Amino acid sequence: MVQAPSRRDRVRAATTGEIKQTARRILVAEGPQAVSLRAIAREMGMTAPALYRYFGSHEDLIKHVVADIFDEIAGDIHAAIAAAAEASGGDMTAKLVAACGEFRRWSLAHKDEFGLLFGTPLPALEAAQDEVIDECAQKFSGTFFTLFLELWHKRPFPIPADGDIDPGLREQLARYREGLGIDLPLGAGLTFLRCWVRLYGMVALEVFGHLHFALEDPSAMFEITLAELAGLVGLEYPAT
Repeated sequence: MVQAPSRRDRVRAATTGEIKQTARRILVAEGPQAVSLRAIAREMGMTAPALYRYFGSHEDLIKHVVADIFDEIAGDIHAAIAAAAEASGGDMTAKLVAACGEFRRWSLAHKDEFGLLFGTPLPALEAAQDEVIDECAQKFSGTFFTLFLELWHKRPFPIPADGDIDPGLREQLARYREGLGIDLPLGAGLTFLRCWVRLYGMVALEVFGHLHFALEDPSAMFEITLAELAGLVGLEYPAT
């Protein structure tokens, strides 16, 4: 039988959560440069040294904030895929569109967090990279990759042969596949990366305002991107 957490453990967990929420709130309201232990402690009515009872360093705190954000976006995308699957009877196009659409929706609603995860990170973040962040980042990327693998196994789509891939790129793809630990043709791995580059590129340009020179509303351009992604994996969008 699992023993219930003690009152002390519950209080500590609640305080830890509040510290992380405060750090994220300061990040959004004032920008990355304002996220310091002193600022967090001041907003919470604590002293900066008291925070060290919960996090060993500023880098440790940032690491856990980043991990929580990765968990959040992964959870939202997973929920969108599940909802689309239920509504469509498991249609792969519906699930792909839902995943990509939720990534865009979340990113536009959380631009500062997007910048932290996918743009220029906080200076402390480089030192904070460890298994906690890696695990949560893999959970996020795995949400898309699991969907990609499901599609590949259910209805394989055309991919380039190994011999048609640039030798230098082929070598890198082989290392990437080895790191994933899965049996997947190199051409399929290349197609997955091509899809991610298009999706991320489109969303990042919109989040950072780099399409304003031409487009006030990039929604239609995003729809074109979805059609291109669908075509890469043998799907048709919009359905005819």
